[in-house]
Amino acid sequence: MDDERWQPGMPVLDRQAVREGPALAGPSRTAPPRSVPELAPTPLQKNFVLLSAPALVAGAVGITALEMGAGFGSWIVKLCVFIAMPLLLVTTLDAIVRIWRSAWAWMPVNRGRGLFRLAWLIPAVVLVACILTAAALAIGASS
Repeated sequence: MDDERWQPGMPVLDRQAVREGPALAGPSRTAPPRSVPELAPTPLQKNFVLLSAPALVAGAVGITALEMGAGFGSWIVKLCVFIAMPLLLVTTLDAIVRIWRSAWAWMPVNRGRGLFRLAWLIPAVVLVACILTAAALAIGASS
């Protein structure tokens, strides 16, 4: 197996080779590519779901506690924040790296698609700010 991402027990995928230049759509026309291959996966790509699932569960428990009347200062909400905040922060920062790499991989191929992907960085950075703000509110709240 030539793919370093392959692990025992996974199905073998037939991946397309990285092409140089656009694909031909007809005898004299060229079609824009539909995708750009990812050449350097981010460090957390294999563990993204394993990190996101506990954050999802902790978030659901924390939000349920808040809905049932617990305040930001309650121990259950603080515990959920301590579990979910670092996981969400790490996975979101990993996603920001993937968005950044994708945008710059598209720039030489299709500038519009590259700029569109750069625009995705705005909500990702806002999400990081929201995670940090919510964590500060919960941790700083008195019980």
